[in-house]
Amino acid sequence: MPPLLIVVAAGAGLFLAGRWYRDMQRRIASELRAAEEALERRERENVVPLEQDPATGVYRPKRVARGAETTRH
Repeated sequence: MPPLLIVVAAGAGLFLAGRWYRDMQRRIASELRAAEEALERRERENVVPLEQDPATGVYRPKRVARGAETTRH
């Protein structure tokens, strides 16, 4: 009977360890997804439009008129 109890205890331990591992994996994946979305959002907000200089063909940041600036909240 004692070997059976050891096998049952080991099985229960493996089951609980598997659940813990699965939960941690899902939590980490969720945090990683949120961080990637925040990074993409930040990159989209900081994009500077470029315009090509007709004389040189070089792309430079687009000039914004002083009165046309928008404020971000």
